[in-house]
Amino acid sequence: MFIELLAAAGGEAPKANFGFWQAMEEGGPIAWAILGVMVIMSVGSFYILITKLLEQNKIFKQYNAVKSSFWRTNSLKEGATKLEKNSAWRQIVDDAIKAEDEHGKMTDQLEAHDYMHGSLARSESAINAKLAGGLPFLASVGATAPFVGLLGTVIGIYRALVKIGIEGSASIDKVAGPVGEALIMTAIGLLVAVPAVLAYNWLQSRNRRLSAMMTGFSTDILANISSNGAVKPAVSAAPAAKAAKPAAATTKGGVAPKKA
Repeated sequence: MFIELLAAAGGEAPKANFGFWQAMEEGGPIAWAILGVMVIMSVGSFYILITKLLEQNKIFKQYNAVKSSFWRTNSLKEGATKLEKNSAWRQIVDDAIKAEDEHGKMTDQLEAHDYMHGSLARSESAINAKLAGGLPFLASVGATAPFVGLLGTVIGIYRALVKIGIEGSASIDKVAGPVGEALIMTAIGLLVAVPAVLAYNWLQSRNRRLSAMMTGFSTDILANISSNGAVKPAVSAAPAAKAAKPAAATTKGGVAPKKA
């Protein structure tokens, strides 16, 4: 009988719904505003990651044309036609050709060499600056997202304490909503910050690889211009097509006939 009374009492007890949306409703406009900011941060981070990754992959792929066809030509102008227009490698070659044309106007050979070197360095810097576009946003998101989530956490804890003071009791049903909102904000802040930091470091490492490749390419071009085309990087020969072997005539049993 006593157990039945307890079961009946338990069945009549109000059931509290706890979940993400309930916690956000507990937080009110401030919680929704913080969530909106972090959603914008997350969407922006993944957008930059995808667009920059595609841009880097395109430049890496275009470098194959430099290795396979550019240095096989007789001049820089002829080699430029082998490269894709508006590509990073074509920009370096075009700037080098322009600097070579202006090279003859200088009477001091040392100044001319420094001018050409500076022109190629400016071209590299412009490309590197374009590749680095958007990365400061990733760095900012990685640095600030945890603190934005912490702001929601602080507000949620404060509201829980206010509820305790008003109700005069710290029962779980009174503080579960604000505390749940606080913990959710902390988790969301970390979920936004961690991918942004990882994406920033990964893209930066790939940019450094591209920068090193462009520096080597610029050095080879400068050496080629200074030597009037005599100095070129070693390029492996194109693989020759294999000649088809004539099929040997065979008799029955797979034995070739003897020559007379």
